Amino acid sequence: MVTLHGEYNGGVILLSFIIALFVSYSALNLVYKISQSKGKVQLGWMLAGAFVMGSGVWTMHFIGMMAFHIGIPIAYNVPITLLSITASICASYVAFYLTLAKEINRLKLLGGGFIMGAGIVAMHYTGMASMHSPTMSIQYNPIIVILSAVIAILASCAALYFFINFRDGSKAAWSKWAAASLMGLAVCGMHYTGMGAASFWCGEAISSSLTEDIPINLFLLISVTLVTLLIMLVTWIAIYLDRTVLERMAYSDPLTGLANRHAMNRYFDQKLDKARTYGLLFLDLDQFKIINDTLGHDVGDLLVQAVAKRLRSHVSEGAQTFRLGGDEFLLLTRGMEPYEVEQLANRILEDIRKPYLLEGNELYITGSIGISLSPQHGNERSSLLIAADTAMYQAKRRGKNQYCLYDEQMERELLRRMELEKDLRLALPREQFVVHYQPKWDAAANRAIGVEALLRWNHPFLGRIPPEEFIPIAEETGLIVPMTRWVLGQACRDCFEWNEGRAEPLSVSVNMSVSVFDSKNLEDMVISALLHSGLDAHLLELEITETIVMHNVEDVIEQLKTIREMGVQISMDDFGAGYSALGSIDLIPFQTLKIDKLYMQQSDSPSKRAIIQTIIILAKQLNLEVIAEGVETEQQIAFLQSAGCSMMQGYYFSKPMSRADLDLWLQQSMVIDRSQTSQSLIG
Repeated sequence: MVTLHGEYNGGVILLSFIIALFVSYSALNLVYKISQSKGKVQLGWMLAGAFVMGSGVWTMHFIGMMAFHIGIPIAYNVPITLLSITASICASYVAFYLTLAKEINRLKLLGGGFIMGAGIVAMHYTGMASMHSPTMSIQYNPIIVILSAVIAILASCAALYFFINFRDGSKAAWSKWAAASLMGLAVCGMHYTGMGAASFWCGEAISSSLTEDIPINLFLLISVTLVTLLIMLVTWIAIYLDRTVLERMAYSDPLTGLANRHAMNRYFDQKLDKARTYGLLFLDLDQFKIINDTLGHDVGDLLVQAVAKRLRSHVSEGAQTFRLGGDEFLLLTRGMEPYEVEQLANRILEDIRKPYLLEGNELYITGSIGISLSPQHGNERSSLLIAADTAMYQAKRRGKNQYCLYDEQMERELLRRMELEKDLRLALPREQFVVHYQPKWDAAANRAIGVEALLRWNHPFLGRIPPEEFIPIAEETGLIVPMTRWVLGQACRDCFEWNEGRAEPLSVSVNMSVSVFDSKNLEDMVISALLHSGLDAHLLELEITETIVMHNVEDVIEQLKTIREMGVQISMDDFGAGYSALGSIDLIPFQTLKIDKLYMQQSDSPSKRAIIQTIIILAKQLNLEVIAEGVETEQQIAFLQSAGCSMMQGYYFSKPMSRADLDLWLQQSMVIDRSQTSQSLIG
């Protein structure tokens, strides 16, 4: 066997780098579109991006192989070549998919880079395997092969890093080209390192016929290059049209040029997520219908345009303006104090009531403004819009040409709160509280393992008061401490009774409040409840939240250690809902993590699934049990089991129920399967 010594064509090498450069630049543009899209549109951009980037990287690889001349004719196996392209596209899809997560730590970055790099390595060496000649064989230097794989992984990590940093589209064009150049160099470096790992051999009988005059297949080279450049050109045109023409049409009001309702929704999602305070000013022109009816809609349109022009002048004051339709406008402010928002409303009203000269008509018009503020009046878009709209109509009822700060709902809530606080002080001695129980289910063993005690208040006149309404009042007034003592005693008594004669006893868990820890009565409460009920300590579980732990870490841990020494179980409830005290998590003596139901409600989201899986892995590493709350569908159950979590709680198994219903449920759960149980109790 004779070694074939190849030579590279410098012009073709340059062409391969140019392809890699344009592919990288296209990928950085596509990652912005993917991150800004949702649903099926996002999936479409991901698939298109994976195809463009994957085929582009493969083209660079293919042209790089064509640049190498070894003196004998080379053909390419079509099925293997297609397999190589598929590997490149799949690796690109992984890259774009990983950019969907809002936060990506170093571990995820390295993991994603490894997967993507493995795809590129598979693409390269599969492509090399497609080179076919009856007189040639290829051997590889394993050290250089490993080096090429390392370069591929590092290049992939760098690409993912750039993707994450460029997905908001805020970077300058020159920085995008610089990043694309680095990505292009990295991809080319991997390819030519991989080529350097290969040595080409032929028989001695053939070596005498080697020639240096075999020309490059220009038709194939030009065809592959043009097709790839055409794909990228079409992609750039689509991105340009989407960003300019289509986006302007979708997010701009055609009459005034202001942002429209769709733009407002996007602004809420993108700009106000991290804003601590912001205000909404809902503006409606007074008696606008009269102008439309008397002077015609053309003059009415001109008036709307003139008003929009005046509102646009307030952008410099920090007000983002939207036209919602007709004569309705919305102004959004960020970071303003309430009095500043009111001052802005006054200036807008003064600006609007200045005269308008339209089509020979001198018009005078006024406006009414309703103001709602976050977080005073809520944090949700819909509730704030409703509040501002309600306040605007109140301004009209008060005589128009003025603003009104939303306060009616707050006033109603205050009156109701005062009534509930008064009655709450009498609820315990008048025996208005009841304890309901929600089972916890072990999907692996297909049986109930315990229940959670939940306090309910049956008001004699107002009916059942939701816990989210009266629990905060009890917290602030300190009534939560005697209420918790009562719940502990009742839950322990019930647990002792339903476990009599039961082969596999069920535990009961009770939620704790930070006020209980502050009162220093926790140990006394637990001892009293266990002593008077006769319940074994290991069948009682106290549920605490991250907020309680962070309130006073050292004191909470000290009290929990005392409780734990009795044999009582401790679990952390709503894990992930707040600011986790991860620095102290290994010091807290609890045995169970309960994943907050918010994550299960959004378990269709890849980012929420990743968080759930991370929590489960964390729990296992800390030798903790993990329970998922809010389970409502079989799809959620299947996902949790595949992630390694078998203990669950939620409406799929049962809603919270009274003691009598629980006794019936426990009897049924011993003789029928889980699906029948859930259907019989939920239906």
